[in-house]
Amino acid sequence: MEVKELYKQKLISIEEAVGMVKSNQKICVAMAGSEPRGLLSALGERKNELTDVHIMSCLVMGDYDVFKPEMKGHFFNESWFYGAFDRKNHPHGIVSYIPNNLHEAGPAKIKNDTINIFWGTATPMDRHGFFSLALGITYEKDMIENADLIILEVNENLPWTLGDTQVHISEINYVVENTAPLFELPLVEPTDTEKMIGSNIAALVEDGSTVQLGIGGIPNAITKYLYDKKDLGVHTEMLTDGMVDLFKAGVITNRSKSIHRGKMIATFALGTQKLYDFIDSNLGVELKRGPYTNDPFVIGQNYKMVSINTTLQVDLTGQCCSEALGSRQYTGTGGQADTHRGAQRSVGGKGIIALESTTKGGQISKIVAELPQGSRVTLGRNDVDYIVTEFGVAHLKGKNVKERVKALINIAHPDFREDLRQEAEKILLW
Repeated sequence: MEVKELYKQKLISIEEAVGMVKSNQKICVAMAGSEPRGLLSALGERKNELTDVHIMSCLVMGDYDVFKPEMKGHFFNESWFYGAFDRKNHPHGIVSYIPNNLHEAGPAKIKNDTINIFWGTATPMDRHGFFSLALGITYEKDMIENADLIILEVNENLPWTLGDTQVHISEINYVVENTAPLFELPLVEPTDTEKMIGSNIAALVEDGSTVQLGIGGIPNAITKYLYDKKDLGVHTEMLTDGMVDLFKAGVITNRSKSIHRGKMIATFALGTQKLYDFIDSNLGVELKRGPYTNDPFVIGQNYKMVSINTTLQVDLTGQCCSEALGSRQYTGTGGQADTHRGAQRSVGGKGIIALESTTKGGQISKIVAELPQGSRVTLGRNDVDYIVTEFGVAHLKGKNVKERVKALINIAHPDFREDLRQEAEKILLW
């Protein structure tokens, strides 16, 4: 059968697609910029017809009715990574975090749970019957191969990306069409403190390194201090606008990479339209599945791999709490442990964790003697390599606890250093 005819047979309305959902089913939706806006927006309208429908999501970008408190009992959100709306809804008991290392998120769910429906987004179909999953395949491609019912929401605004993003019309059950604006992650000018941290980190990045940058102001600040570097490569969880700027400036060439030479490798992209235009049909950019891109063994094959992520709090032995405030879930582990461990498997590699030394306008130190009760440890002290603040760099790998305490106090804010010394003595960290 001609692919155009097959497309017509599988094309249904959003209302028809949402009407296929049954009570007690589990739906997995594509993450972040790839989330199906039309389907998620329409699902809430079926509130009175459905009970206990679970929706698996990751970094939800839209404020959908289906995730709001009044939907309790009808819909429940399982999230691999909290965004602003998940944080707001968590106290209402309608969302729960799925502990995970990102490279295992999809496979672990598939192995240990039932996925009744997958909803994703894709570009319009080409003349050969293929779609591109566009902005990410962290777990999306795996879900397409394992869910009982697969529906793609076609959006003409999505970029056509290369790598492992292609899906054929014969592999899916239905298609809906919904041309909607793409979610953009606005660029925020780094603070003076973030610039100082960025400068400290940049000093650790050698020419020819392959880099991974996490999400947030500090990673954005780092790119501004890499313009004097040569022949950097990219193997990252998330592609960002800063990487586009570095490529156009000739800093990122990908020529020194030991695997996928000449290519930027990522598992998803999230940024502004500038980024989406850059990756559209770009032969120098490939998106690959999360279980591959974020596999520490794959990451470690890159020469001079440098992983740069952020944390919310670190104790004086090096334990990093990067996803929670005390016992309150704030974001998620994401790929932090994957990339930090992977970088250290690399020849000449470095795992870097960054944080501002204080919060609440300088009133509270983010470097503490002990993490608060109930804190979630994202990166254990056995794994941690470099910790960086605006006051310097603490290299912890291979150091004993006494050495770690001294190194971390030295990069804490001066107003808190003496208190930290006294606390360390009190709990016998020395």
